[in-house]
Amino acid sequence: MGRRIQGQRRGRGTPTFRAPSHRYKADLEHRKVEEGDVVDGTVVDIEHDPARSAPVAAVEFEDGDQRLVLAPEGVGVGDDLQVGVSAEIARGNTLPLREIPEGVPVCNVERQPGDGGKFARASGVSATLLTHDRRAAVVQLPSGEIRRLAPDCRATIGVVAGGGRTEKPLVKAGNKHHKMRARGTKWPNVRGVAMNAVDHPFGGGGRQHPGKPKSISRNAPPGRKVGDIASRRTGRGGKGGGDN
Repeated sequence: MGRRIQGQRRGRGTPTFRAPSHRYKADLEHRKVEEGDVVDGTVVDIEHDPARSAPVAAVEFEDGDQRLVLAPEGVGVGDDLQVGVSAEIARGNTLPLREIPEGVPVCNVERQPGDGGKFARASGVSATLLTHDRRAAVVQLPSGEIRRLAPDCRATIGVVAGGGRTEKPLVKAGNKHHKMRARGTKWPNVRGVAMNAVDHPFGGGGRQHPGKPKSISRNAPPGRKVGDIASRRTGRGGKGGGDN
């Protein structure tokens, strides 16, 4: 019998494959504010969170509450932020979608009122508020998808800081190593065809090729279930290539 393949090792859930969530700073949810209230806060620091690609801002509110929030572009130490229904329409302020003018870029948008923010949280991204009325707010997400959300869903005005991150090359393998290690991702990943026969069903042989059909049953046992799982058809199509 061959050795366990990486998919089997990952399923066991050892620390090698688990995210180091004990290093993460916070969930970065919107502060809960009563209807009609506005709470002022001041940015006291800009920090790095290993859990995400964007910088986070440490905010101290006037009532003594301290929390981390996603930092929009242009927000720095000493800036004042507001959270609430009557907050000003300014970068970094958080308020319901129904109070935000149409066409304004927003980030950390809630899916359901009070869930703290689910959409547009990665570095350099933002959603666009297309229109809103008493029943719904229409928002275009960074992927281009258009969503109808409750008008009471909150969002932060502005674009998430850290834009252009994907344009900077990693340059060397060491940088990629540290990037993957922060998220608990196993790296590097060796291709199955490059392994020995004992290590993977596609391994072995004088050259790098699977050596057998890649189609495999959905009921195949772990360790053999690699390749095109329960595929209806394979190949590029063409004559006799299967169902049209």
